[in-house]
Amino acid sequence: MLLLLLLAALADLKTDRIPNGFIALGVCVGVLGGLLCGLDIRRTAVSVLLAFLLLYPLFRIGALGAGDVKVLMMTGSFVEVRVLFTIVVFSFLIGAVCALGKLLSERNGRERLYYFLSYLTEVMRTGQWKLYGEHTAQDYARYRRNKIHFTVPVLCSVALYVGGVI
Repeated sequence: MLLLLLLAALADLKTDRIPNGFIALGVCVGVLGGLLCGLDIRRTAVSVLLAFLLLYPLFRIGALGAGDVKVLMMTGSFVEVRVLFTIVVFSFLIGAVCALGKLLSERNGRERLYYFLSYLTEVMRTGQWKLYGEHTAQDYARYRRNKIHFTVPVLCSVALYVGGVI
């Protein structure tokens, strides 16, 4: 699982994408490994489905990329629901630390806070969610400046879990 997540994070860092075939391979390895270890296939399916259900809304508003959701679904194919939930929580905590570090290094905290508050105001005013960061898609340099690769916090979270830290 760690090797697959490392490869996914490297692909994400290099290309901003994680190939679907790679994710499918990872899910197959997770499911087959679970079966060989005597895990119930229904538990695996619930874990994968839970990852999707928890994270899809964040994908829909642009807070997570499709690859981030798929990587956590792949992770779910290796672990039970309780463990997946722990990994997701720690992934977000590590991601928050990474985002804070990015804000400090880019020195754009005021700009990002203003955008976030404007976004929330617009959502509350219209009563409809919209794609977060939509305007930055046209400006790739600005997009990269404000992006963290969430596969890295997922990798770190799983490494902490496997290492017995969490």
